[in-house]
Amino acid sequence: MISPRAAVLRLGVTQTLGYASSAYLPAVLAAPMAKDLGLATPTVFAAYAGALLVTVALGPGIGRRVDRHGARGVLILSNLVLAAGLIALALAQGAWLLFAAWALMGLGMALGLYDVAFAGLVGWFGAAARGPITGVTLIAGFASTISWPLTALAAEHHGWRAACLMWAGAQLALALPLHLTLPAGPGEAGEAVDRPARVPANPPLGAVLLLASAFAAMSAVGAALGAQLPLLLKGLGATPGQALAAAALVGPAQVLARLAEWGLARRLHPLNAARIAVMLLPIGAGLVLVSGPLGLMALAALYGAGNGLFTIARGSAPLALFGPGGYGARLGLIAMPGRLSQALAPFAFALAMGISPIVALMAACLACLTALALMAPLSSRQAETA
Repeated sequence: MISPRAAVLRLGVTQTLGYASSAYLPAVLAAPMAKDLGLATPTVFAAYAGALLVTVALGPGIGRRVDRHGARGVLILSNLVLAAGLIALALAQGAWLLFAAWALMGLGMALGLYDVAFAGLVGWFGAAARGPITGVTLIAGFASTISWPLTALAAEHHGWRAACLMWAGAQLALALPLHLTLPAGPGEAGEAVDRPARVPANPPLGAVLLLASAFAAMSAVGAALGAQLPLLLKGLGATPGQALAAAALVGPAQVLARLAEWGLARRLHPLNAARIAVMLLPIGAGLVLVSGPLGLMALAALYGAGNGLFTIARGSAPLALFGPGGYGARLGLIAMPGRLSQALAPFAFALAMGISPIVALMAACLACLTALALMAPLSSRQAETA
């Protein structure tokens, strides 16, 4: 038995720790990892890409398991696997062990990040899960704000290996106990809400493909900038201190955008929230081109706001368009192209950064505009006609 508020608070904290100890690590640790291991920095991002490829393969199957058995067991296992992966990273010597450790991290990420949390919420609260999904992302929006400074501080004073061990401890000491208090299976939250149907609906394939493709383009942007935003800002003219200060705006901007979405939830369809999200980074890039380094703070804030809205749309748009039946499995399928683009994007973005930070930024903007074009044929009335 759990209330929506309690579920939001617990998953919000554990998702914050999950992202802080996995997806946000390369932005700070890739360079020291590469230097210590005698590798090129893009090689570290290639290892991280391998982790994301693991999530591509495992996502739909994990989603089906959450639909049938609930999210608690999967989330508990994620804490153990992520801790093991972080310890393996801390012990890595050479490229092969680095790739193996990141592959283990990929398993932990597939088991423990947003898609599983969202599917768990839908299992507990049915079609009423949009509010809890937004609530979880509100709290977890601070993941980068927490992760980047703490990881940088630990790495500066104790080395990158100690930083990995610090986050392994957080998985076991903080996230694991919270996951142990969640309901054991779907439909056990104790709330009289609209439960998901046992048999999945069959939404139009074209609409699913358009949404999946749009999400893939935006996932590529999120993965690239989530892993390398401080490096991009430095490449565009910021000092290291200015880059970290600007990047620290991402978390608050995500939260403010999600608060706005929450306040407008009854009037703003998730699909329209996604359309707004994809427009914000190109606006920020335009400000950089017009005002130079002075626009970098705006770029970071607008990226954060757009990423915040998109994260909600990833969970709430499929729910609003296609209904709660078979949500976890469907979300896993919709996310597959996005996970593939996430796997490739950090490495490709690192190569683009080697050409020019402006080239890398323009490529990210092009991906945003592509996502907007893909969403154009979709209708907020889709759920009524599916």
